[in-house]
Amino acid sequence: MSNEPTGRTPAAEQGSFAIEAAILVPSLLLFLLLVIAAGRVQTARGVVDAAAREGARSASLARTTDAAVQNARDTAATTLHQEGVSCRDQQVAQVDTSDFAPRLGQTGEVTVTVRCTVSLGDLSVPGLPGSITVTSSFTSVVDAYRAR
Repeated sequence: MSNEPTGRTPAAEQGSFAIEAAILVPSLLLFLLLVIAAGRVQTARGVVDAAAREGARSASLARTTDAAVQNARDTAATTLHQEGVSCRDQQVAQVDTSDFAPRLGQTGEVTVTVRCTVSLGDLSVPGLPGSITVTSSFTSVVDAYRAR
């Protein structure tokens, strides 16, 4: 076995770790922020879906259309609050009670649409919008056995 030099000396290797880190660290940080943004949006979608579903079910149990609208709004807002999703602009965009009180023997339905604007501006990812709006609708059959 010979002790011939390989052409690389320890002095030639100095600084290579700093260059590798300068390339890899920002890339990994950007990837991590994108994963956080995707998780935040996906979580908001799930919670907004749940809020629309809970709001529609709550509205379908009400006896009057006014009570249905109020129940839907209250329940959707409570669901969003309890799940910890911070919406910059949350609203029950629409409670459709046009088929709420059908004739006897027929079933009605109520549709609730919930909209939530999720802020992404605090992540500071280039090319990522400052916020994204998540919307979900759910239709629930009006309880046929509720008192009229």
